[in-house]
Amino acid sequence: MLTDPIADMLTRIRNALMVGQETVDVPKSKIKLGIVQILKEEGYIEDYTIGDEKPVPMIHIRLKYYGQRRNRRPVITGLKRVSKPGRRVYVKRREIPWVLRGMGIAILSTPRGLMTDQKARKLGVGGEVICYVW
Repeated sequence: MLTDPIADMLTRIRNALMVGQETVDVPKSKIKLGIVQILKEEGYIEDYTIGDEKPVPMIHIRLKYYGQRRNRRPVITGLKRVSKPGRRVYVKRREIPWVLRGMGIAILSTPRGLMTDQKARKLGVGGEVICYVW
């Protein structure tokens, strides 16, 4: 049993990037699917598909790299879980953090759904800070 499935997903992605894997599989849930969709929209991953495995469907994530074969580097250089089950982190709309002065993104869970920090600022909503990606 996992106490923090989102941290598990981020750790799986981080570990796969460190060893240069092309894909990584994570168990499917609504919030994980929302995070993966945001990562795709922002250009941090190539693509994702949803498998039909039993009993738990998996999300198959194709990771994104740049550079030639030997000098290949991952697009995602850092992932950090912010709000944890033991310590939830909520921000107001004026307190939404900047990640690397705008070079990274913060993923927030708001009353209007999952979104990036930029979109939350534009809509004027705050929420729970799920993670930082840069």
